[in-house]
Amino acid sequence: MSTYRSSWHDEDLDALRELARSFCEKELEPNLARFAEQHHVDRDLWNKAGALGLLCMSIPEIYGGGGGTFAHEAVLIEEQARVGDTAWGASLHSGIVAHYLFAYGTEEQKRRWLPGMASGEVVGAIAMTEPGTGSDLQNVKTRALRDGDEYVVNGAKTFITNGQQADLIIVVAKTDTTAKADGISLILVEADRAGFRRGRVLDKIGQKGQDTSELFFEDVRIPVSNLLGEQEGQGFVQLMQQLPQERLIIAVGGVAGMESALAQTLAYTKERHAFGKPIFAFQNTKFTLAEVATESRVARVFVDDCVSRHIKGELDIQTVAMAKWWVTDRAMVVADECLQLFGGYGYMTEYPISRMWTDARVQKIYAGTNEIMKEIIARTL
Repeated sequence: MSTYRSSWHDEDLDALRELARSFCEKELEPNLARFAEQHHVDRDLWNKAGALGLLCMSIPEIYGGGGGTFAHEAVLIEEQARVGDTAWGASLHSGIVAHYLFAYGTEEQKRRWLPGMASGEVVGAIAMTEPGTGSDLQNVKTRALRDGDEYVVNGAKTFITNGQQADLIIVVAKTDTTAKADGISLILVEADRAGFRRGRVLDKIGQKGQDTSELFFEDVRIPVSNLLGEQEGQGFVQLMQQLPQERLIIAVGGVAGMESALAQTLAYTKERHAFGKPIFAFQNTKFTLAEVATESRVARVFVDDCVSRHIKGELDIQTVAMAKWWVTDRAMVVADECLQLFGGYGYMTEYPISRMWTDARVQKIYAGTNEIMKEIIARTL
């Protein structure tokens, strides 16, 4: 057995891992099929997590958070991946939305929203993608045009994680329609505002339990105090500053998923027999799993280095782009190789490996496609 231990791990995180593992095994794992059938997690899951201190762990205590670092968020991400959960959008809520508020919000905005996000009373989402824009954030069509002391928001968003349960949505919108990147701002929109409407939960090939949704804004009026940042036009820079953490979150989940697929496949191939001996005894099986174990370790060491550098504030955009594209690419290969070793059972939805295979595919697409990651990397060569 491997004795490898992540470089960023410590005894405090060991205790957190025990708590996170217990929570995931009790509240997530037994309910995964039901979450997939209803296309969302139970709303009180957020409150239960908040009561245990599992939300906004890297937000300062003064705003209701745990006062920890990204390492605390990474532990929960890993434990979710270990039980095969992709339904609960906690990493986006805590590691992305909360950090936009913390980094750019006014003191009033932070005190108004962050404690509720930490307790689970407020669920967060961020609305970037539109039906016709994809990764091209400079050309979003959603408008937030000023009318006196208010913004009037109009537009449509799609592929929004936590879309059906979100109470607070950070909306990427144009406040200046004559400009590209300089015309983008981030606007806080509460879900109870008149003119805001949730569309359908999108029917995806994977991550069925996640309430990925369409959102519509029709003359939604919000006060100008809901602008995120000191002035209009800062949104694109804010996105570029925060997207690296989102991409690291995906890499952390990706490598944990690789390790989980390996563990499940090892157990299956040692228990399942064919031609009078365990499947693991066949050379092809052993060689395939040796390759998977090596790929997983290489990914783990790379991602651990990224996490350590990120905690120190030293992780650069190009390196995290490398981690996002390479890990998600290899995670899909690993899921496919492992599924193959399950034979026909690997294609049955009752086996977790089948869900891991379909769930992993989108990682190569969201938070900037892997093609965009390669473009980012190439600019530094």
